Amino acid sequence: MLFKPQELDNYPVDAGVYLMKNSKGIVIYVGKAKSLKKRLKQYFVPGRDTRPTLPLLVTEIASIETLIVPTEKEALILENALIKKHQPKFNILLKDDKNYISLSIHPKEKWPRLQLVRFKDKPPEGTLHFGPYPNTAAARQTYELMSRLFPLRQCSDEELKRRSRPCLLYSMKRCIAPCMSLCSEKEYGVYVSSAIDFLKGNNQKILDELIQEMEKASDALEFEKAAALLRTIQQIKHVTQEKTIFQKSQERKIDAIGLYREGDRVLISCLVFRGEDLLHSETFSCSQILEEEEEILATFLVQRYQTSTALPEEILLPMSLSQEKEIFSLLCDIHPKKSFKILAPQKGDRKALIDLAQKNAKSTFHQKASLQRSQEELLLQLQESFSLSRYPKKIECFDTSNLADKHLVAASSVFIDGKEDKKKMRLYHIKGFDKPNDYAALHQVLTRRIIRAKEEEDFPDLLLIDGGKGQLNIALEVLNEQEIIHVDVISLVKEDGRHDKGMTLEKVYIPGKSDPIALSSHSPLLFFLQKIRDAAHEKAISFYRNSHRKTTIQSAIEEIPGIGPIKRKRLLQSFGSLQNILSQTEAELKKIPGITSKDVDQIKKFQNK
Repeated sequence: MLFKPQELDNYPVDAGVYLMKNSKGIVIYVGKAKSLKKRLKQYFVPGRDTRPTLPLLVTEIASIETLIVPTEKEALILENALIKKHQPKFNILLKDDKNYISLSIHPKEKWPRLQLVRFKDKPPEGTLHFGPYPNTAAARQTYELMSRLFPLRQCSDEELKRRSRPCLLYSMKRCIAPCMSLCSEKEYGVYVSSAIDFLKGNNQKILDELIQEMEKASDALEFEKAAALLRTIQQIKHVTQEKTIFQKSQERKIDAIGLYREGDRVLISCLVFRGEDLLHSETFSCSQILEEEEEILATFLVQRYQTSTALPEEILLPMSLSQEKEIFSLLCDIHPKKSFKILAPQKGDRKALIDLAQKNAKSTFHQKASLQRSQEELLLQLQESFSLSRYPKKIECFDTSNLADKHLVAASSVFIDGKEDKKKMRLYHIKGFDKPNDYAALHQVLTRRIIRAKEEEDFPDLLLIDGGKGQLNIALEVLNEQEIIHVDVISLVKEDGRHDKGMTLEKVYIPGKSDPIALSSHSPLLFFLQKIRDAAHEKAISFYRNSHRKTTIQSAIEEIPGIGPIKRKRLLQSFGSLQNILSQTEAELKKIPGITSKDVDQIKKFQNK
């Protein structure tokens, strides 16, 4: 039942937040207002609110819940929290740090190291983290650069304890081997401080400190150390020289925000300047957005900077915000030790930065739009070529894996709008078989998936099966058993006798036709279907190997007399593998809680078998 506008007569006139819900009780939009009743009535007055997505929203509203708060600032905080909690489809929602990869370093550790991490919330206390980066590639590129410039350890804490000689990175001049005490804590600390300064954009400070250290090493006749420092200095100069693109920004730390919109689709570009360098750019795209540009930017600022430890000195916006004071006050509360400004420049070098951000936003928007159009065309071609009953927006591919033993597993890859959604990927243990049976395994997996789809009302549009006509018939059998008629199925199989990778002819079997459809090696459809199938195949193989390895290790350790489940678990947690356990000294083994001299004797006897 749709919401009746006359019900708004009983709503409060106070400031607060409102949650619009559909007939299933799902929150589809969260908003804030100085006067809840006045704002909500605007949604139902024709012509009052001209936002393009509004008619679609109004047709889905079944109920509206309100929450009164004392101030606009508190409304901002609550709105942001509710958007994160419910993730309404009509709100702008930026990805948190848990979805974005960051660089992290814990400077208080004895031997700090740089790591690529994804924090679920704020970083652990004492940890510095830099980011988030717009994608994994950007983060890894920065990480690789950092590992070349600053030879910090890359091994885990456990590997650091177990190492008996320097690893290959030491000979490559990528690590100064703290594991073997080939450097002092002071020497290592210089690189740690420099790495942190580099990530903060303090390049000149790094160079000055490294030059001083190099001169000291040279005076002390430590020529190898001086040469290593000289290489680092030269690399930093080379990198920073390449990145200098805006001299006028001087020593400021600036984030320049650009926004481009067409209809209900929005893209925000954030250019991150530190000193004279453009370190990187981040883009955030959303669709079905109701808010006006000013509201979008306000939401962006709260979501983007409330958890960021790298708050800039200046945040430049393409327009002034009516809620700027409230947003500034909120960010000051979150970052009490930071000094920053929110500006909307109209001229000068700051305006030039905003113009650059705006150009980037527009360019990236059209690039993404072009890519989306090409993906849509490919999916339409897929629908037409194989006579599919529906547009294949969501495609799931299934693959089973075993190596002639009882460890049967399967995996599925999921592609939505032509792009892989790794979060929806699933892994399966095949149950009830003591020997390989591909058809039965596929039947079990598909049955489990379709039953779950019925429970969650989350069906794929197309099932892609790795195999030939037999596998296709199994899939059709499962759909028939589960009384599902609205899911298309095709199967993809390589040409017989062809083993050359990448240039194989492929055959596609479709229901109702005895002869397969052949795809040439240069068909865009072939590349797309191979990509989907290969994603499922790689996951199945990887899952099989991990499952088989764990079972093999567990079985082998079970043969050691006196080593029960608890001791096995502790040994594996400490040393990682059976080989590492057997290579430990008696003293190292006895450090594990519960391991006695008798247990050590049994382990050594097992080793000598």
